[in-house]
Amino acid sequence: MAVFVESAWKGRVVWTGVVPDRGAGLESQVRPGLTLSLAGPEGEAHGGLTRPSCSRVKMIHPKDTEIANTRQLSVLSAEELAQIAVNMGIERLDPALVGASLVIEGIPDLSHLPPSSRLLGPDGTTLVVDVENLPCMLPAKPIEKAHPGFGAAFKRAAVGLRGFVGWVERGGTLREGDEIRLFVPGQRGWSPR
Repeated sequence: MAVFVESAWKGRVVWTGVVPDRGAGLESQVRPGLTLSLAGPEGEAHGGLTRPSCSRVKMIHPKDTEIANTRQLSVLSAEELAQIAVNMGIERLDPALVGASLVIEGIPDLSHLPPSSRLLGPDGTTLVVDVENLPCMLPAKPIEKAHPGFGAAFKRAAVGLRGFVGWVERGGTLREGDEIRLFVPGQRGWSPR
């Protein structure tokens, strides 16, 4: 029996980039496409098969515990990114300013895709949704530099719209214009009794 169900929704890649050095800042550098392996996008500072635990999992693991890297990519929705800009009162928010790896258009409510959903590219490249990427203050500095007076507005403006973090299940390439097919888990939602 199949575990995943192909949804009716298809998206399109509209932007790709990598964060080359987390120590230097959160900003991404735009790329014409992403070459992905099981360790994540080539040249991505968040890549690797494992990572040290961080604030996302502090209630489970002590800080800097080596864990599997389910945060290789930051994937955003073009539509949700546009809504963040409206919420902030700016014309456009460059995905590089928020450390994006990939921006996809055409899949509604992308930030809330069920965990474990799969996004399948044309060559079989497969990305796995881990969890919603909750907004933080890290993008405030690069946003403030590009849009003086607006950096601090990001965190509140991006609630529920920040996309998701995920990892690579099958390597390959993703480029602007590529179609993305969405597969969701076939199970019902959790309903504890």
